[in-house]
Amino acid sequence: MTQRALTLEDLKKIHVVNEPQLSPDGATIAYVRQFINEKDEYTSHLFVQSAVEKQAKQWTFGKGRVSSPRFSPDGKRLVYVTAKGEKAKPQLYLLSLDGGEAKPLTELENGAGHPIWSPDSSRILFSTSFKENEIPGEEGKKEKKKDEKKPEPLVVERLKYKSDAAGFLDGKRAQLAVYDLGSEEVTYLTSDDFDHAASSWSPDGKSIVYTANKQGDDQLIADIYIMDVESKSSELLTNSNGMFYGGTFSPDGTTIACYGHEKEYAGATQSKLYLIDVATKEHSCLTYEWDVSLGDSAIGDIRSGHPTPGPIWTANQEKLYVTASTLGNTNFYSVDRKGKVEEVYAGSHHVYGYDINITENLAVLGVSTPTNPGELFIVNLETKEVVALTSENKKFLEEVHVQDPEELRVKTSDGWEVQGWVLKPYGYEAGKKYPMILEIHGGPHAMYGNTFFHELQLLAAKGYFVIYSNPRGSHGYGQTFVDACRGDYGGKDYEDIMEFTDAAIANYPEIDVDNLGVTGGSYGGFMTNWIVSHNNRFKAAATLRSISNWISFYGVSDIGYFFTEWEIGTDLLRDPEKLWEHSPLKYVNNIETPLLILHGEKDFRCPVEQAEQLFVALKHRGKDTRFVRFPNSNHELSRSGPPYLRYARLEELTRWFDKYLIN
Repeated sequence: MTQRALTLEDLKKIHVVNEPQLSPDGATIAYVRQFINEKDEYTSHLFVQSAVEKQAKQWTFGKGRVSSPRFSPDGKRLVYVTAKGEKAKPQLYLLSLDGGEAKPLTELENGAGHPIWSPDSSRILFSTSFKENEIPGEEGKKEKKKDEKKPEPLVVERLKYKSDAAGFLDGKRAQLAVYDLGSEEVTYLTSDDFDHAASSWSPDGKSIVYTANKQGDDQLIADIYIMDVESKSSELLTNSNGMFYGGTFSPDGTTIACYGHEKEYAGATQSKLYLIDVATKEHSCLTYEWDVSLGDSAIGDIRSGHPTPGPIWTANQEKLYVTASTLGNTNFYSVDRKGKVEEVYAGSHHVYGYDINITENLAVLGVSTPTNPGELFIVNLETKEVVALTSENKKFLEEVHVQDPEELRVKTSDGWEVQGWVLKPYGYEAGKKYPMILEIHGGPHAMYGNTFFHELQLLAAKGYFVIYSNPRGSHGYGQTFVDACRGDYGGKDYEDIMEFTDAAIANYPEIDVDNLGVTGGSYGGFMTNWIVSHNNRFKAAATLRSISNWISFYGVSDIGYFFTEWEIGTDLLRDPEKLWEHSPLKYVNNIETPLLILHGEKDFRCPVEQAEQLFVALKHRGKDTRFVRFPNSNHELSRSGPPYLRYARLEELTRWFDKYLIN
């Protein structure tokens, strides 16, 4: 059977498989499956599957979204998070593995999430939110509904007063609480004016480890704390000079492993694996000589913000399991206490989620490739045997043609190497000419790689060559490489992308050099703006959630007050001329390429005024441009925005390129 070309509407047919969890006996796996329903709403459900029978059973139904399934250590229950009702807040629910209806555990006004079982299965640590010292009443049960109020003035006194994820901040902080299954009561562990993120219980159940910044908004740090649960007293374990997170207790409780760095290269610093002695607070870095980025740096467009655990100890405490991103792949590794690294599950793919049963020596991994949105696999950590567990996207992949990318490595004029990929158009025929679209990723400290990317596949299905690469500034190629674009936006990074484009054209003579397009989002939008203001080789361009003016970005972005200094090397008050030199808006008179501008109205990362300035400047000069604003959309529109607006965005993008590049 001939497979048809992928379409925009196929977003509805993709099943996003997330948050795999292994039961304590290793015999059962729980996971979340998300999809877009017939009403263009995100829906996700809890599935439970035997590792032997390979047949998943759906455990939740109806509308809404499920997240954070967690088995109790005694193997009798499973807690998860869901919101029941259109405007309801997410709450904790408990299921018995023997069957029966889910029991609601919380009814908090501001919701509950991120559950973590105590080792004896008697308590659940979780997060909620409220303002300093405004602890909810009635032991965490349902609050009295407040009367509808008219909007009040927003009083701003903090430097950080908005975020792209949450909008304008209302003073509520992420707080920690514990639900006791015996008494059915909630105990609040924190109530201060900081955000807290818990990650682990101590083996004896007396302490927890969490991350917080208690130094103020102007100090961009994240510290590891240990808290005595009974007294609620906290002890600082790190030095308030870096970003540390994901702390996990060793099985004997004497050591905490975590990810982190000391901001040696600001936001471009690669995360490393650290051990902290609980008694002495002494730190040691296990991966100091391993020049990779720990964690997941790969980007795609079908999942957003998928949670991954911190480092996980082996039962004998001799090793830790981690993921790391390198050379376009995110793989699964072990690191021993001397820093020796071993590949556990490696290949041309993207390990985007995992859970480990250290007593049974089993791991369940969520793995995506360029031709598969993602499935689960069981890995025996002793024998390294891998068994496929799910096939949620089998029907979709049988029906639709998905193009396998071809890797292209390019030696630049100054001797660096840039890795990238080429997607051939659907129905490709040798000797026939095809238009080409250059895609540029955001970040810039992120990584294109061997994962599924619907937008790239859609453009290839429309009849385009699609090329994409990791220029200097990208993760995956060592610390020197990822740091290389800082202070040089539009310099060598621009040259890398142009030389990669030249190499793709040289290696694929079917590319029609008279019909080239370019597009990218965030940093990729900045670079699209930079490219069309510095050369006219592209016949059409589309800039998405972009940066055009670093001077205004400093004051309007939720990260502007530190990101401009981190990335450009200065801020508005010290050297506005340098910010202007790196601003595409300065060179707007040079733009001749027809430019589509797409931007979310509620983008607080790269605010819509960046698009407004660019559009007005172009239109005022009579240039060919089109500006599309997406309501109720933040910086994550392409990955997790309202489905109908994701379709509209892709429709605008493909129609623009079809108009100029398809003859």
